[in-house]
Amino acid sequence: MSDRPTGGRTPKRRRLSRSAEFERVYRQGRSKANRFLVLYAFPREDDPSAPEAARRQSAPEPPEPGDAAASEADGPRLGLSVSRRVGGAVDRTRVKRVLREAFWAEAERLPPGADYVVVARPDARELAEREGMQGVRTALSELVDQLPRGKDAGA
Repeated sequence: MSDRPTGGRTPKRRRLSRSAEFERVYRQGRSKANRFLVLYAFPREDDPSAPEAARRQSAPEPPEPGDAAASEADGPRLGLSVSRRVGGAVDRTRVKRVLREAFWAEAERLPPGADYVVVARPDARELAEREGMQGVRTALSELVDQLPRGKDAGA
């Protein structure tokens, strides 16, 4: 597996888990889509339009000396949405696993202080079965390339 204490998994603080976090990304973020995926992006830091409570909630805690996970606290965070239209439970789990792997492979190209939601469209299951992680990563990479860079990323 991995050297990480989490057994190769991404620490929980790098994931979106609350419905309010998903809602904020959906409503205030930018989206790009292709046949397989929809990628929503919302910058967490330095966003004057975000409510104060949301900025406080997503603000990283000060790192403890020697805390390795704290250095990742302000990295990108991922939320996944894979509906039943994609397939049964086994298919949805496989698509989510491949999406997570593809996202973290692309994460180095993303601004660190942002939240992302990846929505799998029904064709994503076929892509994951046919081409595996590499095909999903290619589809996700196309969307990452379309994201605005710099100051207009959150506008």
